[in-house]
Amino acid sequence: MVRHDVDGVAVLGLEGEVDYQSASALTRAMPRADADPGRRLVLDLSRVTFMDSSGVNALIGAHQARQPVQGWLRLAGVRGAVLRTLQLVGLDAVIVCCPSVEDAVRP
Repeated sequence: MVRHDVDGVAVLGLEGEVDYQSASALTRAMPRADADPGRRLVLDLSRVTFMDSSGVNALIGAHQARQPVQGWLRLAGVRGAVLRTLQLVGLDAVIVCCPSVEDAVRP
């Protein structure tokens, strides 16, 4: 995972599989929702090849944590099997999915 900030938005780049073994590491790597650079968070999923229910649950938790602090979570570069998974559970209708990080960090 690679983290950087773009105009006050935390961007976390993921790679590989987000599953039972890696979801807890993802949760720990995400900045706290009540921290200024963590209120607005973009997860770059363009290099993620697989996501199971553990990853979906981590995304739901991150999304819900940002609601009370007037923040948001956006996903960037979601495609292939990961996009299909998010569509199957309806998460793409709850969390904004953008084609790129550049699009996701825009206000």
